[in-house]
Amino acid sequence: MASSFIDKATIRVAAGRGGDGAVAFHREKYVAAVGPDGGDGGRGGDVIVTVDDHMSTLMDFRYKRKYVAGNGMNGNGRRCSGKDGESLTIKVPRGTLIRDKATGGILHDMSGDEPFVVAKGGKGGWGNQHFATPTRQVPRFAKPGLPGEDREVVLELKLLADVGLVGFPNVGKSTLLSVVSKAHPKIANYHFTTLFPNLGVVYVKEGVSFVMADIPGIIEGASEGAGLGHDFLRHIDRCRLLIHLVDVSGSEGRDPVEDFETINTELRRYSEALAERPQLVVANKCDLLSPEDRAPIERLKAHVEKLGYRFFELSAATQQGTRELMLAAAGELAELPPILRYEPDYVAPLPTVDTSGELEYRKLDADYWSVEGPWLQSLLSRVNLGDYEGRIYFDRVLREAGVFTRLEELGIRDGDTVGIYDLEFEYQS
Repeated sequence: MASSFIDKATIRVAAGRGGDGAVAFHREKYVAAVGPDGGDGGRGGDVIVTVDDHMSTLMDFRYKRKYVAGNGMNGNGRRCSGKDGESLTIKVPRGTLIRDKATGGILHDMSGDEPFVVAKGGKGGWGNQHFATPTRQVPRFAKPGLPGEDREVVLELKLLADVGLVGFPNVGKSTLLSVVSKAHPKIANYHFTTLFPNLGVVYVKEGVSFVMADIPGIIEGASEGAGLGHDFLRHIDRCRLLIHLVDVSGSEGRDPVEDFETINTELRRYSEALAERPQLVVANKCDLLSPEDRAPIERLKAHVEKLGYRFFELSAATQQGTRELMLAAAGELAELPPILRYEPDYVAPLPTVDTSGELEYRKLDADYWSVEGPWLQSLLSRVNLGDYEGRIYFDRVLREAGVFTRLEELGIRDGDTVGIYDLEFEYQS
């Protein structure tokens, strides 16, 4: 069934919130001195994506769309930190691209074996043990934990195959895959028998093998969404070599040369890079022509060789010429670079935050101030303070929102410490 193959899905991933730090003081019988010993909150769990080679579709994401990791536990006394939140692992097929839905940027290409953290858990808040100084020996405050990352991502499966079989429906792609590999695609004499890509491993000789994909038939207009081609053209994006099958028997009433040009036009409309991919052109169903009626074969051969393509004659049904074709494909692959891996290109946009909400200003000690509020927490969790541009932007938002002006009205002095959740800085006017 077509519905059993899902190659694109949108999901929401939410990492866990960090636990709050504790306010506690050490108390021991017969010991006069006491000190802060509030533990830190636990870190929120991450949402992690890993590859599962037993999966070949994104079907698991058709009904479940939200994935949430565990929250960190709050800190306790005796310097006991809260337990970290439980991370959540999501499994995807190898070759899945993870994109940020808002920007379309690539976050990661799940082609290797390394896991990827798609949403990081929030940091746990510090307990009051961290805030003791020679002049602040009894800090009665701690920090709350920060929220984890929460985002929508698009999962897009792009098959990892060395060779892609392309051509019109019913030209024999599935038959060819079945006779040169151990794959068992559905085969019948009608259009769109193949409703989802099939993969097969072709063993050419000892130590030489490659993965070949049977891509559902492409028709004219596929790059604009006609037929099934629009949905599945992405699966030949990574293929290093294309085997272009053309039916020369006339059984479909089409012209082989026109078929060849139509498919290449659709490839070019979808991607110029894909159209430039090396191709082996194959005249299939040659067994259905009599020796005296080779005109369609010769016309196609002359056309494609003039364009610089290698040409092969084949009968996938009788396996005539299949061995020679697979040897040629293996030889081409030996000279081509490895399968394409997509590099991340996601650039986190500077967040837009509504700063109209109220903030809570508290003087927690003689020289320590705390500023908290929902929009400030949201800003802090979304801006990259490790980046110079991010720090400048954060400072500008605080100034424009009147945070520094309000602190001065409340009596802050140069050298006082300002704590904004897990961020601390020394105030300078």
